[in-house]
Amino acid sequence: YNAKLQPLPYGDIVGVENVDKLIEIDQSPIGRTPRSNPATFTGVFNDIRTLFEATPDAKIRGYKAGRFSFNVPGGRCEECKGEGTVTVEMQCMADVVLECESCHGKRFKSDTLEIKFQGQSIYDVLEMTVNQAIEFFTEHKQPKIVKRLRPLQEVGLGYVKLGQSSSTLSGGENQRVKLAYFLSIEKSAPTIFVFDEPTTGLHFHDIKKLLEAFDALISRGHTIIIIEHNIDVIKCADHVIDLGPEGGEKGGNLVAAGTPEEVAECALSYTGQFLKEKLMQ
Repeated sequence: YNAKLQPLPYGDIVGVENVDKLIEIDQSPIGRTPRSNPATFTGVFNDIRTLFEATPDAKIRGYKAGRFSFNVPGGRCEECKGEGTVTVEMQCMADVVLECESCHGKRFKSDTLEIKFQGQSIYDVLEMTVNQAIEFFTEHKQPKIVKRLRPLQEVGLGYVKLGQSSSTLSGGENQRVKLAYFLSIEKSAPTIFVFDEPTTGLHFHDIKKLLEAFDALISRGHTIIIIEHNIDVIKCADHVIDLGPEGGEKGGNLVAAGTPEEVAECALSYTGQFLKEKLMQ
């Protein structure tokens, strides 16, 4: 799967024929530019632009779906290249980001914003949170768009705006946007997903939603490997590998491995001690 690194020495790998690819879902940004956002990454923006293309006003003016994209010239504001902001480079200080004077942060030309679907311009839709967008498109009978937005809501990102710049999303939010994208793919080949501490900074209610999303992937035949310290997540695993016994130079050894119940019985495992307490609750 386009791997660039050579594996370390190993004895044998069993069952690899059952896996199509391995994907690391890390906390890196979801796009290379500030124009990247949850709507573009999950692909729902294509459906939204098609919806605007089909409006009577867009047909009269001959506007195609590309007119409602801020990634290509045409309908976007060319002063800020569709970003809504302009960066002023400072020699001795941090760069200053200012609202675009031409579009006033709306990212599109005024004639593009005149095209509306049910009273909302393309900018208005991008300013909606995921929860608001689901409610809006449900009301106006757009099941395809709602279906694409549901995974974002299911991973606890209902508060995020559709057009929110990837540069303003936290590492955990970027990770969950990626998770939502893979949840939206119904018939993908068996895949191993690797997550690095996906619960960092999450409220326990959001952790519950995250676990439900993991269960949804597993039910489709995928495998999930998680590097994690959260006991609530560890106790839900099918198989636990505890490395230690300490951190840093005093760690890195295999302390215990097995089901959460088996690791909990290992007296040398600190993780096992906390697991035992959690499993007794």
